[in-house]
Amino acid sequence: MQAALIDGLLESLRIGVGFLWTAAWAIIMGLVITSLVQVYVSKERMAQVLGAETLSGLAKATAFGAASSGCSFGAVAIGKGLFKKGAHAVNVLAFMFASTNLIVELGLMILILLGWEFLVAELLGGLVLIAVMALLVHLTLPENLFDEVRQELNQRDQEHGVTEDPTCGMEGKDEYSLTTDGGETLKFCSAGCLETYEQEAASSGGWRDELLTWGGWYKLGNQYRKEWSMIWKDVVVGFLVSGFVIVFVPQWVWNALFLQGDGLLVSAENAIMGVVIAVISFVGSMGNVPFAVALWGGGISFAGVIAFVYADLITIPVLNVYRKYYGWTVMLYILGVFFVTMAFTGFLMEELFDALGIVPNLAGGQTATEQTYFELDYTFYLNVVAFALSGFLLYVYRRGLGAPGQFRDPVCGMRTDDSGPSVTHDGETYYFCSKRCKRSFENRPAEFAHQHPEGSGTGSTHEHDHH
Repeated sequence: MQAALIDGLLESLRIGVGFLWTAAWAIIMGLVITSLVQVYVSKERMAQVLGAETLSGLAKATAFGAASSGCSFGAVAIGKGLFKKGAHAVNVLAFMFASTNLIVELGLMILILLGWEFLVAELLGGLVLIAVMALLVHLTLPENLFDEVRQELNQRDQEHGVTEDPTCGMEGKDEYSLTTDGGETLKFCSAGCLETYEQEAASSGGWRDELLTWGGWYKLGNQYRKEWSMIWKDVVVGFLVSGFVIVFVPQWVWNALFLQGDGLLVSAENAIMGVVIAVISFVGSMGNVPFAVALWGGGISFAGVIAFVYADLITIPVLNVYRKYYGWTVMLYILGVFFVTMAFTGFLMEELFDALGIVPNLAGGQTATEQTYFELDYTFYLNVVAFALSGFLLYVYRRGLGAPGQFRDPVCGMRTDDSGPSVTHDGETYYFCSKRCKRSFENRPAEFAHQHPEGSGTGSTHEHDHH
């Protein structure tokens, strides 16, 4: 008995880690692309158009969300900021859904782990879901209620001194603040967002010019680190849970929860149960894709799996955040709208794909326990490239190459202050991160003296340690 349990635990870990290894390059490359978009696409210009309940506003909210990826909690927090500023409720819901479902890294993971059919259903179904949701909200929205909630939310935040991070829309904190040249005090949710603002204030030229400088790469590395900080727990938990579910949940459980066979009733019940499982699974955002693999392997229908993937915005922890922000009534309204639209869209996708004859064949491949995950194949080489790129970005960030600060080491470009080694050359004082860089300067001053010793800043006195 004990030996069987240990074997089961080891097998579940092998499967979970194997899934993670298989999808690692896709997650990393997706986050790099997302970080580029986050850094170089202006959110302010896009946020200004989300106030009206129009087709244009809905489309731009969807595009804005797809360009603002993050975890479920981050999407909800940013959605709160947009709502406070006057964005219409349907545009906020569309933004939140797009930012957790129509994003590059999620699409690549779905493609790798579930196949192109699920990717098409995720993207096409996502757009259909947003359209259905907009219609449902248009017909049922209690307008006065949301106006009252918006007013109460602004009043409550004002009374508690809550200000929003100008870079991401989340709640700012006193310890991450700066005063601009115009005397305005800005608060940020984290040191990373503060540095992002400082980088933007010091930016010059377009993204092509920026990526030819250490400052541009530092900005990208900083955003990449922030993206990982938001999702890594969901990713790890999702992959590990998927392995345990595959190994330890017996088939009769899935048979009891999900009707088997063909027909509209089966598709509808599976779609509804897929959303129900998502609500109680506590697995959100990126983590629900490997969990969906476990459901697919358990024989759940195409409709049930797709509906499950859609439903990361109504897990119990996320619903609790809605309650804290907006109260019970609005939380229940959001739950009802998302539940109906997610289940309906999952059902619709299965019927459409069945009519086209492209529902994937569950019996056509190896099961998770039969697969070999660690081989010298294309996955290995893609992971090597992805890990190298990830390591480079994190190295640039941790070294502070091109980071905003009071002084810049003229030899290596690292941010430094006046407490480190220094040299005066031709009446100009240069500061260094280490004695080694100082010696290099002293040996070849003409090579480095053209570098201006002062870094770019915005008047902030805040210092950030690189974690």
